[in-house]
Amino acid sequence: MWCKSKSQISKTGDFFLLIGMINKFSLKENSSEVVQPFLMGCGTKEPKITQLCLAAIQRLMSHEVVSEAAAGNIINMLWQLMENSLEELKLLQTVLVLLTTNTVVHDEALSKAIVLCFRLHFTKDNITNNTAAATVRQVVTVVFERVVAEDERYKDTVDQPVAVQGNSNRRSVSTLKPCAKDAYMLFQDLCQLVNADAPYWLVGMTEMTRTFGLELLESVLNDFPQVFLQHQEFSFLLKERVCPLVIKLFSPNIKFRQGSSTSSSPAPVEKPYFPICMRLLRVVSVLIKQFYSLLVTECEIFLSLLVKFLDADKPQWLRAVAVESIHRLCVQPQLLRSFCQSYDMKQHSTKVFRDIVNALGSFIQSLFLVPSTGNTSVMPNQTGGNASGNTGSAQTNPGVLGMGGGATVLPAFEYRGTWIPILNVTVQGSAKATYLEMLDKVEPPTIPEGYAMSVAFHCLLDLVRGITTMIEGELGEAETVSQSTTETTSLPAQSSEQQDLQSVSDQTEKELVSRAVWEEMVNACWCGLLAALSLLLDASTDEAATENILKAELTMAALCGRLGLVTSRDAFITAICKGSLPPHYALTVLNNTTAALSSKSYSIQGQNVQMISPSSESHQQVVAVGQPLALQPQGTVMLTSKNIQCMRTLLNLAHCHGAVLGTSWQLVLATLQHLVWILGLKPGVGGALKPGRAVEGPSTVLTTAVMTDLPVISNILSRLFESSQYLDDVSLHHLINALCSLSLEAMDMAYGNNKEPSLFAVAKLLETGLVNMHRIEILWRPLTGHLLEVCQHPNSRMREWGAEALTSLIKAGLTFSHDPPLSQNQRLQLLLLNPLKELSNISHPDIRIKQLECVLQILQSQGDSLGPGWPLVLGVMGAIRSDQGESLIRTAFQCLQLVVTDFLPTMPCTCLQIVVEVAGSFGLHNQELNISLTSIGLLWNISDYFFQRGEIIEKELNKEEAVLQKQAEEKGVMLNRPFHPAPPFDCLWLCLYAKLGELCVDPRPAVRKSAGQTLFSTIGAHGTLLQHSTWHTVIWKVLFHLLDRVRESSTTADKEKIESGGGNILIHHSRDTAEKQWAETWVLTLAGVARIFNTRRYLLQPLGDFSQAWDVLLDHIQSAALSKNNEVSLAALKSFQEILQIVSPVRDSEKPDTPPAINVSVPVVVGTTTATSLGRSFMRTDSIGERIGRYNGSEPPVITDEIEDLNLWWAAWNSWYRIGSESTRPPITCDKLTFIPSQPFLTALIQIFPALYQHIKTGFSMDDLQKLGVILHGAVSVPISSDASPFILPSYTEAVLTSLQEAVLTALDVLQKAICVGSESMQIMYPAIFDQLLAFVEFSCKPPQYGQLETKHIANAKYNQAEWVALNYVPFAERSLEVVVDLYQKTACHKAVVTEKVLQNIIKTLRIPLSLKYSCPSESTWKLAVSSLLKVLSIGLPVARQHASSGKFDSMWPELANTFEDFLFTKSTPPDNLSIQEFQKNESIDVEVVQLISTEILPYANFIPKEFVGQIMTMLNKGSIHSQSSSFTEAEIDIRMREEFSKVCFETLLQFSFSNKVTTPQEGYISRMALSVLLKRSQDVLHRYIEDERLSGKCPLPRQQVTEIIFVLKAVSTLIDSLKKTQPENVDANTWAQVIALYPTLVECITCSSSEVCSALKEALVPFKDFMHPPASKVQNGES
Repeated sequence: MWCKSKSQISKTGDFFLLIGMINKFSLKENSSEVVQPFLMGCGTKEPKITQLCLAAIQRLMSHEVVSEAAAGNIINMLWQLMENSLEELKLLQTVLVLLTTNTVVHDEALSKAIVLCFRLHFTKDNITNNTAAATVRQVVTVVFERVVAEDERYKDTVDQPVAVQGNSNRRSVSTLKPCAKDAYMLFQDLCQLVNADAPYWLVGMTEMTRTFGLELLESVLNDFPQVFLQHQEFSFLLKERVCPLVIKLFSPNIKFRQGSSTSSSPAPVEKPYFPICMRLLRVVSVLIKQFYSLLVTECEIFLSLLVKFLDADKPQWLRAVAVESIHRLCVQPQLLRSFCQSYDMKQHSTKVFRDIVNALGSFIQSLFLVPSTGNTSVMPNQTGGNASGNTGSAQTNPGVLGMGGGATVLPAFEYRGTWIPILNVTVQGSAKATYLEMLDKVEPPTIPEGYAMSVAFHCLLDLVRGITTMIEGELGEAETVSQSTTETTSLPAQSSEQQDLQSVSDQTEKELVSRAVWEEMVNACWCGLLAALSLLLDASTDEAATENILKAELTMAALCGRLGLVTSRDAFITAICKGSLPPHYALTVLNNTTAALSSKSYSIQGQNVQMISPSSESHQQVVAVGQPLALQPQGTVMLTSKNIQCMRTLLNLAHCHGAVLGTSWQLVLATLQHLVWILGLKPGVGGALKPGRAVEGPSTVLTTAVMTDLPVISNILSRLFESSQYLDDVSLHHLINALCSLSLEAMDMAYGNNKEPSLFAVAKLLETGLVNMHRIEILWRPLTGHLLEVCQHPNSRMREWGAEALTSLIKAGLTFSHDPPLSQNQRLQLLLLNPLKELSNISHPDIRIKQLECVLQILQSQGDSLGPGWPLVLGVMGAIRSDQGESLIRTAFQCLQLVVTDFLPTMPCTCLQIVVEVAGSFGLHNQELNISLTSIGLLWNISDYFFQRGEIIEKELNKEEAVLQKQAEEKGVMLNRPFHPAPPFDCLWLCLYAKLGELCVDPRPAVRKSAGQTLFSTIGAHGTLLQHSTWHTVIWKVLFHLLDRVRESSTTADKEKIESGGGNILIHHSRDTAEKQWAETWVLTLAGVARIFNTRRYLLQPLGDFSQAWDVLLDHIQSAALSKNNEVSLAALKSFQEILQIVSPVRDSEKPDTPPAINVSVPVVVGTTTATSLGRSFMRTDSIGERIGRYNGSEPPVITDEIEDLNLWWAAWNSWYRIGSESTRPPITCDKLTFIPSQPFLTALIQIFPALYQHIKTGFSMDDLQKLGVILHGAVSVPISSDASPFILPSYTEAVLTSLQEAVLTALDVLQKAICVGSESMQIMYPAIFDQLLAFVEFSCKPPQYGQLETKHIANAKYNQAEWVALNYVPFAERSLEVVVDLYQKTACHKAVVTEKVLQNIIKTLRIPLSLKYSCPSESTWKLAVSSLLKVLSIGLPVARQHASSGKFDSMWPELANTFEDFLFTKSTPPDNLSIQEFQKNESIDVEVVQLISTEILPYANFIPKEFVGQIMTMLNKGSIHSQSSSFTEAEIDIRMREEFSKVCFETLLQFSFSNKVTTPQEGYISRMALSVLLKRSQDVLHRYIEDERLSGKCPLPRQQVTEIIFVLKAVSTLIDSLKKTQPENVDANTWAQVIALYPTLVECITCSSSEVCSALKEALVPFKDFMHPPASKVQNGES
């Protein structure tokens, strides 16, 4: 039966399986029987059968149809096979299948199966060994996996765990469930075996190795920690068995000292054994990692051991594996945290965590200081090449190249000659060990150089990374939790308030505990870390390593900062800072910090370790050479690439962790400042740093590498300060304070030298301010306060940047969209603008320019929204003084112009007054004339603005006034503002006027002129807006005050000649002294005031004190008129004219509330005269419409009180009289400097009179007329200066009146016209007017004398010889004469004219030119005199005859006779050049006079005194005889004889002699007598001529005689003609007889030889034909 074939067996198995599938359960129950055949098959020991049976058994197992009993049988069968060494691999396979497919194998069966595997592990066959080892490992795992599964099954039923007794032994397993019990027994025996003790449960073990046992222990502990943590029995095993075992096995390692001689020790020390030691460390790692919470005390021992293994006297491999183990711990921050809590924070405990870190530090130091002794083959050679063999090449960097000259490109640390390569040992954050994994090595491996250092380095990095990540994560959580709790507590109280508060307090307590742990961890490790990292940083030659070190330092610094650990934070930051700067760089801040740190030496296991100071021999690539930032130049310093790397870290630190830097900003920024300086970065726009040239000293040298880096660095720098916007307020203040103190240092350094200062701090303050605009309020004061100090620095570059920063911040602050906006946050706006105002206290012009440019930009961008900031901005403009230079003033003025043109409507009305004051102050600046003039233009624009927006401004100001008034009342003080009682809007105007008034007395003439014109235009154009009462102030406080000042300045002005007006401007001679320039101002001012008095009379007159004002104005006009300056005096009169030519004004009943409805300007012509010199009539500038609008048609204009008006006019008359009498009074002495009024002045003066007279004529008395006469006479007498004469006088030949003379005549004309229509009482003034006119008539022959002044006649005056030229008075006198004649024609019959002998005076006056005749200065004079005489007489003689009886004219007749006599028989000889025509004309004038006598006088002889008639007859008689002048040529003689005249005289004589009107015989007798005398005389002359002619023979007779005979002959012919014309009855026979008796005598003359005589004779003989009648026949008695 046993010998069945193999096929049968296999078929049987399959058959069973088929059945099993049908009924698995029943099969399992009967599995013992089922399995039996197979067991028997195995028992045959036949290899093939055994294999088949084992395969079948495995199939059954895999289908889980094996019961516990069957399993036991199978194990026993396997054991037999094992002992027979059959099918060993198959056995292992079967065991594995049995144990993994089900859990039926327990207790002894299980232990037997496990022992079986162990036994197979120790066979000779290598394959079996290894397979068995793997199987054992798997089986052990399976055992423990069952426990886990079992726990999972029972986890819901909670058993009361039985307390584990401390001294319990293995019997205590009774409480465990089956699987757990197996695992417990197994683990306990493993411990026994490793400890070389007999196992309790694994019966039958023959041999065991420690290494394998430790590996198994490690894998169980590592894979199933929960089993040990959940079951106290297992925990007990850990504490009682595992830990003591480990400590015991460690002892050889602890005691062993490398290099100690064996002889010295009493007992030989067991050498450390690498495989065990390494596995022990692995176990320890697992224990610490997984069971730290259970084994606190034990772990303390393990950790202390680990630290000890790092000692320099331990073998290299031991140190290497110890470092690897520590590395495993370092990547578990939570574990490190537990160490800290359990040891470092306990009072009497070892400071384990601190020791670990310090140990790493001293380990690293020891590697540098002690050459490694463990492996001579791995000693570094001097050049630093890698001399090790291939031993460690697998782990070292494959890029190790021995370069020519032994140089290396390996990353490495190098310190004081020790060169240690950096190997790529692990991935960051994972502790991938090399030597802890060498489970196959029996001998200690050779450690490549640099391996231990590299691992230690990674330990440090991972330690830092782990701690910081963990703490920061927890911190973050704590913060979010606290925030959320704060939010909940800040909600309104809920019902669960108590509960909430409870949780909050729990929370804070928990946080406090956590914070204590965090702080302890940092405090424990920072010193060691810093020492190690600093050393490594100094030694590092590899960029990546440096980067890692710096990153570690940075994260530590940030963590310390977050935890508020200032010392440690500053220490790390200092380390980075020192790394950034060249070695031994003199930077005080850092050196102080380091000194403080290095005094703290700390102990690592009894060794004193000092902070290692950086060595300066690092072989780093130099990338930049620059100058240190120091007071004294100290040569150059070099920056290496590592310095730049550190700098970037520093930047990174500040950028990412600014919030926790606090006071160490000082360190960071100081370092950055120095680096920036060395690199030559200079601040640019907005404070960003840009690469710039070094200004002095050797230039900064930068390699291309660093050149490409610079923009990046400067970018990071900028971003660093940009990120300050995310800092909280406190951190931000730390940053600002640090920058300010840096800046103060820079300022101190820049004092007293002109070296380029460091502008880093200022630039960065600017950048910080700009990015923190959203919360600018909290940093504004410290920021700007400091910048203002910088602005006052003597170093110009420093100053400039201070100002740049400050102004940029202000501009940015104003443009930033704040929340709430600035318009609603006035306090912030004023805060922002205040520093701008503060800048005004700084005297440096460059700062002020910046300030003003800033103002300009603010205006351009923000002008519309300045609101309450206006006073500040305007104050800045107004703070500019004259001495601050042209460009400053110009810029400030530009700002003002912008304000006036664009922003008046947007500013509060209360600021308008400031605008006025500022504009006025610019007018007063004397730097730049154009600015002053333009500012006056601005004042005009401002006034225009006031005018247009009057109502709005008034409302706003009144509102403000009310507020101020209320405040003043509350405080109990008076409201104080200029011009107070006036309403606020009027005060605004008054301020404007006052400012312009100030400018009107500026020292510069152009400014005065412009200001004056503007002031008066403004008052003229906009004065109507003022309240009525305010006019009082305008008149007294503004206008008269101004007039006083101008008068005073003018009278005291300098008379020195000014050469030129600055530059190349020539000054006209009329303005070449200060006096002349002031004269212009006086003129302008006076005219302006007068115009206001004229145009605003209706407003001014109702004011109470108008008459006083009038008097003051007249006084000003008078003093100006009498000033010794032609221009002023003339202008004063024009002003006088202006105020006089006024219609009676209307009373201004009330100021209109609204501007007038009608606004059509209707000029009103004023006065009756048109002043010739002014060439225009005066217009009212005020529109009638405006005035009508005031009354709204409701009431008629009221006429002012006439009496008051009269007083004003009489005051004006008195002023006029004073001016006239003063100015026309001749000077007493005469010298060159005598002031003589000019013609235009006098003309204007006289022209005033007619207008004035219109108002005072009713009271104008004789006295006044007398006064007037004096002035008129005086005025006309004034000579003109020779240089003015060409302009005033025409050439001598033209006879015209000067304006003055015309004015004088006009004045008299006005007077006489007034008298004409006036009352009787006025008409007595006629004679006085005649006297005045006649006085002027006399000027034609006798020019008036002006005092003692010598004058020359104009004809002889060469302009440069005569000082004064007399006028040509002839035209004037002649015109006066015409006026006299006209007037006389009108007034001849007036009583006064008759009584006062006006006619006699006229004749008397005319006698002068008439008697002079040809001697008159002008020929026209006597001709006019004659014609005037004829006209006057034609009117006057009838009047005289009328009044003949009264005797009023008695004295006139002799005067008249003498006048005729003097004229007709003048003593003056006609000029030689008189032409025949002229002579004939003159003769005809004489004839006219005789005709007048014949028509007007002789016919009325009976009314005329006899004496007079006698005189006339004598005269005619005289005229009728030819008289001749001896000077005539023969040809002219007949003409020159005045034959016509003689003829008329004869005729008149004859007519008169024979007129039928002769009433008295006496008269006829007189005429007959005269006739006979005449004829007798003719007879005599003829006889004498005939005689002389006969005697003379051929000789011609003398000329006189010839002339005489001709005359007589002509007289005879005339006589006969006359006799014929006379009535026959009037001629007696005797006369005819005498005439006829002449005939023979005449005939005798025929023989004469002279042709002239012959022709005269012919004329004389012809009339005789009338006497030749045929003789009459005597008829008698009717006969003939």
